[in-house]
Amino acid sequence: MSMYTDANGPMNSLHAAADQSRAWLCDVAAPLWATRGRTVSGLFAERIALNGQPDASYFRTFVQARHIFSFCAIGAMGWGGPWEALVGQTVDLLIQRARRGDGFFVHRLDVQGNPLDGRADLYDQAFVLFALGAAGAALGREYYFDVAEDLLSVIERSWSHPAGGFTEGEIVDARVRRQNPHMHLFEAAQALAEASKRERFGALARTIGALARDRFLDRETGALLEYFDDRLTPAVGDEGRIAEPGHCFEWAWLFERLAKAGWTDGVAISDLLTGFARRTGIDFARGVAINEVFSDGTVRNPDARLWPQTERIKAAVSRFNRLETIDEANEAVAAVRGLSQYFDVAIPGLWRDKLKEDGSWIDELAPGSSLYHISCAFFELQGVKARAEA
Repeated sequence: MSMYTDANGPMNSLHAAADQSRAWLCDVAAPLWATRGRTVSGLFAERIALNGQPDASYFRTFVQARHIFSFCAIGAMGWGGPWEALVGQTVDLLIQRARRGDGFFVHRLDVQGNPLDGRADLYDQAFVLFALGAAGAALGREYYFDVAEDLLSVIERSWSHPAGGFTEGEIVDARVRRQNPHMHLFEAAQALAEASKRERFGALARTIGALARDRFLDRETGALLEYFDDRLTPAVGDEGRIAEPGHCFEWAWLFERLAKAGWTDGVAISDLLTGFARRTGIDFARGVAINEVFSDGTVRNPDARLWPQTERIKAAVSRFNRLETIDEANEAVAAVRGLSQYFDVAIPGLWRDKLKEDGSWIDELAPGSSLYHISCAFFELQGVKARAEA
């Protein structure tokens, strides 16, 4: 049943979820992270305690890149604050002070924006590429796409692996290869291709999509596996059977996006991943997507971090955009409801990150890295309403 031809409860609920999510993000969270969560040197907070005190111990490059995307998305959703100035200052700081002589970006900065940990990591580079795509599009700065091409050249020259994909640089144990940094390269390549119209980035997206299809996906179960050996064969023992429902949802959303760009396998892979994650990875009692399962569907880690909830939203929204069904609208609303639990804190605009199986929370600072997941999910939600009103 097409939701656009029947003005019923699920559609109204989906629009209400979009409105409420935008209001929280733009009116509550963005002002907090743009002021209290900002250093004089031009960095966004790595973490903020639930009493509102930011932590200035260190600033990871990938978190800065995530904040850059977040404020581009927040600006596109209509926030009236100085998002352009914030984004431009942080991008320029990273380019000027976090880039090594060999072209890689360092892992951590100190509160003044100076390198604190000079190692280079593939996960970090993927997010720098992603931030350059987002900021280049939002601010109209073609130069950022040139920086992205330079960085991609360094990655390809230094870290390309003969079995496919890339090695992970100077931080992660090289004995185990992971899908996760490749997923974020996939995301960055799509964002850069859409923003710059440069074919090089589109080719990278298709290459990583094929790598995931052929190596990371267990076609028998629909699980997206996490850990591999040097040849990209699943790691031995239980490690090679681990799947994270949140990553299955996230890859599904990215494959839906690639399908819209003309990659014909995208829809079928999205269906496999989403089916597996929904069958095995949702705890309906708590209303949340859990952290880890095995490929046979048994639960490995029943706790539930914040970010899988946002990926559940994105998968449902992307599928709703394609299928326009009541089931997908209801799933998106249920996922928003699950996420909203994490926002129940004393200072609005902050969040909890780790929900335990018994319903209690880990007591810790609010991680700034989560704003990227939240803003991306809410941007997708807002797009549903915008298309319906067009």
